[in-house]
Amino acid sequence: MKDRLSRLIEKSGGDYVEARYHKRDEKLIDISKGEVEDVHSKLLAGVGIRVLKEGAWGFSSTSKLNDKALDKTLKKAEKSAEMCAQAKKEKIEGLREGKIAEGRYEAEVNDSAKNHSMEEKMKMVRENEERIRKEDKISSGRCRWHEMHDDKFIVNSYGSEAELSDEKLVYYVQAFSLDNGERIQGREAKGVTGGWKDIFDEESPEEMAMGAVKDAQELLKADHPEGGRATVVLNPELVALLSHEAIGHTVEADWVLSGSIVKGKIGEKVASEMVTLVDDGTATPHAGGWVPIDDEGSEAERTEIIKDGVLKNYLCDRETANILNMKPMGNSRAFEYSDQPIVRMTNTFIDPGDRKPEELVEEIDDGFYLEGAEGGQADANAEFMFGVQKAYRIENGEKTDLLRGVSISGSAFDVLKSVDAVADDFKLDMGAGYCGKTQMAKVDGGGPHIRCKTMIGGKQEGK
Repeated sequence: MKDRLSRLIEKSGGDYVEARYHKRDEKLIDISKGEVEDVHSKLLAGVGIRVLKEGAWGFSSTSKLNDKALDKTLKKAEKSAEMCAQAKKEKIEGLREGKIAEGRYEAEVNDSAKNHSMEEKMKMVRENEERIRKEDKISSGRCRWHEMHDDKFIVNSYGSEAELSDEKLVYYVQAFSLDNGERIQGREAKGVTGGWKDIFDEESPEEMAMGAVKDAQELLKADHPEGGRATVVLNPELVALLSHEAIGHTVEADWVLSGSIVKGKIGEKVASEMVTLVDDGTATPHAGGWVPIDDEGSEAERTEIIKDGVLKNYLCDRETANILNMKPMGNSRAFEYSDQPIVRMTNTFIDPGDRKPEELVEEIDDGFYLEGAEGGQADANAEFMFGVQKAYRIENGEKTDLLRGVSISGSAFDVLKSVDAVADDFKLDMGAGYCGKTQMAKVDGGGPHIRCKTMIGGKQEGK
């Protein structure tokens, strides 16, 4: 296949051309409330071709892999570029080269999920969902398994000739309890690039299910906090959510060029000097967002977005890197062969500091320890509101009452400016998630525990 794609590069009359073959073997099992919501096994394969010609992009894709179909797809992409160029007022003036990807890149997989049958996976999901529902005070449960096996060839005009093979797995369990109409959730989830032994290296599927049950049962007895500004300690999962949703999107170059809050702020202090925020597709070998090369054929590199509190870089593809005078570092990604690459994060995290995690709590007289994320929203101004799965009140340096129904909100950059302690631990804890910016992408994020200030949402007056 690589030779076929290379031939297309040689034949093209464009200023730049890239051809990307992508085969994906995907399996999903989803059971909720005792009912099978979805079970499927599907295989997709095809080639996407993108051409830059006369200052405009053209793109076309095909699932037919013979030479005639590939030639036709190339011509369609070139024609599309020509037509766009006629209508385009601001032409693309050029592309910036990154570190050229060459050779084979293969994920570290310990016991591939392919070694385990669909029957075994169905049994695991069904039995654990049943196990959840049988527990005391649990109203319903859910269990979900998802796997993707990807193989890619990427070639382009800059000399990239790269092959990628990886395996991404997600296991997700939820337990629900009810209290006067309020639905309370316990959840455990894990996502990795790797195999069966990698995803279940810390907890078995059964232990994860019982962990979700325990949280749902304990939260049933928890009270709601009063709202207001507070000193908090965020665990790595919440650091992940803050880093990805509230900060990461604002520094993606397409958002920057559209006017995000960080436009024109390179070199400015935007966070505490204790904060170094990074995006790195090769952060750890089993990260959910392990992406050693991107879909433009650039090798992933460590991008220090914020260094010691100062904004240093945006995340770019080749086109935006040229506009912003930066270097593409592996952040141009497409979910399937029929998608065009766009600017995306990979693994986004805060570097660890030099404090022990327990010290962050011990030095607080009145505050909260926040653990686990329940989603939320953020915008281009870095304003956010996120749900928190579990919160503990901190009184005189000790964690005391468990609380539920907690949310945090504010400006993410104000939160980062308020950071006064960063722990020396580190965990990527977002690998079960998917980013949905116009097309899906597997991502990860995390960091250490951090101490900062934010708005706490809790019990409203009269309730």
